[in-house]
Amino acid sequence: MGKPLTAFFTIAILLCVANTRAAVRTARIFSDHMVLQRELPVPIWGRADAGKMVAVQFAGQTTKTQADHKGNWKVWLKPLKASSNGRELKVNSGKDSTLIRDVLVGEVWFAGGQSNMGYTVRGMARRLPEGKVLANTANFNGIRYRKITEKDSLSPKDDLTGGSWVVCTPKTVHGFSGVGFVYARRLHLELKVPIGIIDCAWGGTPIEPYIPIEAFTGHPTLKRLAKLAKAGDIESIKKMRGGTFVRSPAWLAGAIYNGRIAPLAPYAIRGAIWYQAESNCGIGEDPRDYAHKMRSLISGWRNAWNHPNLPFYYVQLPQWRSYAWTYAREEQRRAMDVPNTGMAVTIDLDNHNDIHPPNKIDVGERLARWPLAKVYSHKIHFSGPLFRAMKIKREVIHVEFDRVGEGLMIGKAGVGRVTELKDGTLNGFEVSDKTGAWHTAKAIIQGKSVMVRSAAVKEPTAVRYACHPQAPKNRPWNLYNKEGLPASPFCSDWSRMPYNPQLNLPHK
Repeated sequence: MGKPLTAFFTIAILLCVANTRAAVRTARIFSDHMVLQRELPVPIWGRADAGKMVAVQFAGQTTKTQADHKGNWKVWLKPLKASSNGRELKVNSGKDSTLIRDVLVGEVWFAGGQSNMGYTVRGMARRLPEGKVLANTANFNGIRYRKITEKDSLSPKDDLTGGSWVVCTPKTVHGFSGVGFVYARRLHLELKVPIGIIDCAWGGTPIEPYIPIEAFTGHPTLKRLAKLAKAGDIESIKKMRGGTFVRSPAWLAGAIYNGRIAPLAPYAIRGAIWYQAESNCGIGEDPRDYAHKMRSLISGWRNAWNHPNLPFYYVQLPQWRSYAWTYAREEQRRAMDVPNTGMAVTIDLDNHNDIHPPNKIDVGERLARWPLAKVYSHKIHFSGPLFRAMKIKREVIHVEFDRVGEGLMIGKAGVGRVTELKDGTLNGFEVSDKTGAWHTAKAIIQGKSVMVRSAAVKEPTAVRYACHPQAPKNRPWNLYNKEGLPASPFCSDWSRMPYNPQLNLPHK
């Protein structure tokens, strides 16, 4: 064997030895510019040589542990105080070390959903003058963003394959989620602490793949979805009640959770935000039982983070022409029965039949009101009117609401504002007669209630509001409370609005 060949094999052997040695490192969710959650125990974990001692140093704390026989290790930092000063987090194991720079401490929120959560600041800035202004002034060192782009997986992954935290600047913000950025911006300005957003959104996906497979319990639809997903029976999922159009294995129960969420839980977070449902109520898809799926998503994530009261706030779908969207919105409203949840209503925004409405400013701002009020105890209104009850008095139905604040009003939505129309007409109300037929009705605000009647109905039996896929162009849905937050669509008796799958089939 000649000298060159001998040298080649020597180098190859040395490389193999080096590659089998697990130099200490953290999980890939930890990187330069990250935000750690304040006021909660903070887990830090990663890999090292099996059996080796590992020491983690940050903010005056030093915590040690021993890597297990597989080389896995985890430590917990004691609760940290908020800090906008970028500091170093050091991990040592013998002669090996890892250094993570510019680490802030503040509030971390996990964001999920499909394309409207993923809709970027770049898209918003291109189509919305107000969005362009926000992007051009997005110089926030205290806002950090982490996009998760992993593939789906049949089983939970141990770690991410790449990615990094990004500091918010007018240049980098264009790649951020529009809703996520506006949400983070509002919290940052109000709380005066760093804000981190971890975004796992994946366009075009239904809710099922975000739910851990073990959370598909408690309802026949959930159990059947899990069984069919394990069998890979896509066609049966399409045909079942609550079924969706499965485009690939990534659309199956648990698939996105396994690839994008399992590897980073339990990274310390304050709560989660969610904007999704479009792919559970598209043409040929059945929105029924979506509320059960929402409840499983919430409980599944809470279990993953070992946080049974993890705050979870989500966006109700805006307007769109598909028949099933009306029913999906109601399913979303019903999921509010889960404690520590809240819903941002967007039914009044972007009446242009756009499945990707560019106004993510009001979406993010309305979403941020929920944690500001519920988590951070700010004295602000966080919800628009929600239907509570009705009383029929002869030909008139008296509708009562929760969350009316200082009272009800007729409003007109603009980007970032709602203007009261003192002489306006209240649109969107209908009443049902004894046969179950619905009739357009006249509605008048009286104090904190709405009086509804139709000249065509002498004996009304039920009332509904905004119960169509979208409002007529010249009659926008316009009921608000005085704080400018819109009323959620409602029907006092959903048995008079049975879902008909035949009305949501593809047109031939």
